[in-house]
Amino acid sequence: MNRRKHLDEVLEFEEYVRTRHDTLLRSARRLVPNPLDAQDLLQTALVRMYRHWEGIADKQFADAYLRRIMVNTRTEWWRAQKLKELPAEQLPEASIEDCTEQCADRALLMDVLKVLAPQQRAVVVLRHWEQMTTEETATALGMAPGTVKSTLHRALTRLREELEAHGLGTESTSAAGRGYAAADRQGY
Repeated sequence: MNRRKHLDEVLEFEEYVRTRHDTLLRSARRLVPNPLDAQDLLQTALVRMYRHWEGIADKQFADAYLRRIMVNTRTEWWRAQKLKELPAEQLPEASIEDCTEQCADRALLMDVLKVLAPQQRAVVVLRHWEQMTTEETATALGMAPGTVKSTLHRALTRLREELEAHGLGTESTSAAGRGYAAADRQGY
């Protein structure tokens, strides 16, 4: 009986990896710049997670658990790499990029997202930040796919209005909004 339970756990883990691999790989790509390193990171995290798979009581939180493992693993790699650095007699030329505009855009985005209702914000984040499909978003939030689409449409409309209120109603903003609207109609 115990062997059967273990086999069921193994099959459940294999199914989890098979269905969530692409989404989890996208998350790994956000943590490391090199695609091959992202695959290594995901594989390492999956091995670590497999060791504790039976202990995860609520499997719906498996993605969050795995993402935490990926972050911790990436931090371990960074620390190990940092120890390999050797001092040099001459330091290389340091170029400092001005990220003021990027920081301002990010701050504006965070401010604008605050005007959305929590459910709208969750839909926007899952669909456009995590790049989940409409069906994945619906499952994650426990709602119908049609509700996800209508909520996303209302949220993007509200975001466009808010950006225009901040004086950013340019053609690029409108074009980006049309791009999101087209993606909504296609179910992406």
